Amino acid sequence: MVTEMKAKVVYRELLKEDLVIIRLVPEKGMPEYKTGQFLTIGLPIPAEKKVVRRAYSIASHAENRDYFEFVIRWVRKPLPGRVTTELFYLSVGDEVSLGDPTGAALQISDKLPNGQKDNRRIICVGGGTGLAPFIAFAKHFHDTNDKREVVILHGASYVDELSYKRLLTDLELESEKKGRDKWNFRYRAAISRPKEFFNRSWNGHVGRVESFFKPDKKSGLSPVEEMVGEELTPDNTIIYICGYQGTIDGVIEHLGPKGFVTEHEKKPDGSFGIKFESYG
Repeated sequence: MVTEMKAKVVYRELLKEDLVIIRLVPEKGMPEYKTGQFLTIGLPIPAEKKVVRRAYSIASHAENRDYFEFVIRWVRKPLPGRVTTELFYLSVGDEVSLGDPTGAALQISDKLPNGQKDNRRIICVGGGTGLAPFIAFAKHFHDTNDKREVVILHGASYVDELSYKRLLTDLELESEKKGRDKWNFRYRAAISRPKEFFNRSWNGHVGRVESFFKPDKKSGLSPVEEMVGEELTPDNTIIYICGYQGTIDGVIEHLGPKGFVTEHEKKPDGSFGIKFESYG
């Protein structure tokens, strides 16, 4: 039996014509949930004369008891999404129905198979709106004073799709100011279409986000290894990925030879180095 709650739109920020940040507040208060989960948003679709539901990753963290936040892309080809289209026409004050928060694929692993605390470096890889759960991660680790090293890698086609660039840049600046022993955070973005006119100002990493893991022919180290200052191993790093299957496969292809396995293919001792959630 699916339980649903009514919720109101309390904030809406259109980042570009097909990218929006929405905050929803449930009528009867916030339910308990875990950082990294998703939930379904239901809206009546006039043409179908029924409520249609779709799952969206929660960009807010579990310590936030004020609202659910989502960053949503309106994909219109080959056909526009029914629920997403309706979401883009919502205004502050409008009502939606929400399912219960769910999903274990991207819940944070705090313990190793032997029961010890998992202190490994955390690298989050988000393609497009696959960044959403990792915004929740960043806020969670920040607000709980977690000392683990956190790296967020975000891939987009265009610079105006780097939806939380300011927030993530500020978190990295705070890390530099406070000292990495207090808050150890890094953020890097990749633009996959650098030759397009709209991206002419971009001077950061180019290529798909998984190319951060591609080793350099001379040094043998990948851009992310150069950044953190050591080779990535399953003993020092755990990877979380959210995006299209191609992004997930690309990261696994680079990390498999280093001994990284996914949670679905755990080693005999129960250990793993990659957790992922695919949305297509």
